[in-house]
Amino acid sequence: MINRILLLLIAFPVFAFSTQLEKWDLQKGTWQARLHRKDGADIVFNFEVKDSAGKKIMYVLNAEDRLLVDDVKVQADSIFIKMPFFDSEFKAAFRPNGEIGGVWIRHLADNDVSIPFTAVYNVKERFKQYQPAKSNVTGRWATKFASPGRDSSFAVGEFRQQGNKVHGTFLTSTGDYRFLEGIVDGDTLKLSTFDGSHAYYFTALVNSNGTLENGVFYAGIGDGKEGWTAIHDENAALPDERTLATVKPGNNRLNFSFPDLSGKKVSIQDKRFENKVVIITLMGSWCPNCMDETGFLVDWYKQHKDRGVEVIGLSYERTTDFEKSKKSLEGFLKRFSVPYPVLITGVTPNDPQKAEKSLPQLTGIKGFPTTIFIDKKGNVREVHTGFSGPGTGTHYEDFKKEFNTLVDELLAEN
Repeated sequence: MINRILLLLIAFPVFAFSTQLEKWDLQKGTWQARLHRKDGADIVFNFEVKDSAGKKIMYVLNAEDRLLVDDVKVQADSIFIKMPFFDSEFKAAFRPNGEIGGVWIRHLADNDVSIPFTAVYNVKERFKQYQPAKSNVTGRWATKFASPGRDSSFAVGEFRQQGNKVHGTFLTSTGDYRFLEGIVDGDTLKLSTFDGSHAYYFTALVNSNGTLENGVFYAGIGDGKEGWTAIHDENAALPDERTLATVKPGNNRLNFSFPDLSGKKVSIQDKRFENKVVIITLMGSWCPNCMDETGFLVDWYKQHKDRGVEVIGLSYERTTDFEKSKKSLEGFLKRFSVPYPVLITGVTPNDPQKAEKSLPQLTGIKGFPTTIFIDKKGNVREVHTGFSGPGTGTHYEDFKKEFNTLVDELLAEN
């Protein structure tokens, strides 16, 4: 009898330890995550956990977008998640109630910033629905963002509503806000997104007269927020992206030379680019719209490179330090398997003289990405500011058609 009791006492700690190991497991399925701002306006998003080749992977879910995150580590009661772009990560731990709690950290050029983070398992909803939707926000909305001490800015909201659920984005002259997802709860619109860089939450009152009022746009880790209003207008449109930045009169030929990631200088004058149509993208590893454009350009270049076209990326990183810029770019380029040269300009995106220091032939650089089309004679033919990515639906399809039409025209020229 005593021997039997001793065996039970010895076995019990083993059983308890085994149960604890199973407890500290990132369970497969859908989670609801929250970034906890100091003002209480949590930025909500969802992610899905799966097993792949013996390890955990995640998909961050925003409307139709599924962003793969494959650097997920579980160590004892801790979780480390490194986002594939934008140099950000989660450091968290399992809690006794089954939640995950920790911080989301963004590594900026000169410092790190963070915000508390929690996630709850098996919660598929993004926002809790308290009342049926009283209105439908489907359509285009002429939108004005404004904050104290800053000039107002114009955007076009595009939303699709089914029942209470809403998908959409805001189009701006320098790009779109990518994939927004949310609901109309009674008379309140709620939308959010998270991709490792964008961490946004929009809310507004939906009126029956075709307006959105008392809107607040909560952005990112700090306390940044803007007010916004919108009017339902199916004819709402942005300025022509070809007019925001152009070449200066008499300066229609670019002349630049920058190092690639190995330090080797690459020039637009190199023989590789002679008598070819060249597409130059001004981008950065910090830029979500640049991520969307890079995804498009990589696939497009692989299909068309034998037609006499080349692509060059000119990167404007958040530091002038070459090694730091290189480190930021490496993961970005590896994720997309970028086959064309990407050069480090050594100029930051916030430098007011970024055009003068890198491409003085331009009247300015108004946003990222900016795409420059050069004909076979080396002349700049068009400069496009911004990018309408896959989150914009039909605008993305229109962009692809216009892009291919322009390149086909340039290739057909003698």
